[in-house]
Amino acid sequence: MWSGPRNLSTAMMYAFENRADFAVWDEPFYAPYLAATGLDHPMRDEIIVAHETNAQIVAQRCVDTIPAEKPHFYMKHMPHHMIDGFPLGWTKHCINIHLIRHPARVIASYGAKRDRMTLEDIGYLQQAALYDRIGGLVIDSADIRQDPDKMLRKLCSTIDLPFDPAMLHWPAGARKDDGIWASHWYNAVHQSTGFAAAEGPLPQVEAAQQPMLDQALPLYEKLYAEKI
Repeated sequence: MWSGPRNLSTAMMYAFENRADFAVWDEPFYAPYLAATGLDHPMRDEIIVAHETNAQIVAQRCVDTIPAEKPHFYMKHMPHHMIDGFPLGWTKHCINIHLIRHPARVIASYGAKRDRMTLEDIGYLQQAALYDRIGGLVIDSADIRQDPDKMLRKLCSTIDLPFDPAMLHWPAGARKDDGIWASHWYNAVHQSTGFAAAEGPLPQVEAAQQPMLDQALPLYEKLYAEKI
């Protein structure tokens, strides 16, 4: 599952983790991305210490990992973590799904957690390029929040996976499979027990962020046209 930040991605991971037949992995390329770029993200040092930073090792684990007694493996990935030189060959062994959200919502939500952001931080350029490279399915987070039962059934049917009602609700609180960054980013989803209700009108972005929205919107619309 590929998505930018602030895009229902953790709730989707929890939905699949709540199935008895799935193991999950939370953003395994985040630590390699931070180590390789030197970017100053919240909890940067803690992430690098706690998680594998070698992209080649992570990529091999994406292929080799066989969860104990779990027939399916859900990996939560962010396209902007896959910088030049990071392997992508492992993706051919996966069902690739691209989770999207309107950029006005992402910009508003990401800005509430981080003072500064760039177009690269929110991942639309990278996600559009990744979709062109590896293909896959597209699903919009707004559709999931509008009707989780309908859309998760539709997604499961599309990938020939039996639907499990356990995907619709999960216990509140942190998960053992959360990345160490969860304490900064996952506060709201830790309080949840299911998908939030449908979103309201699009938020207004600040004037300084309008150029970023103008650049991201065509990339989002390109993927939106392919959604299931």
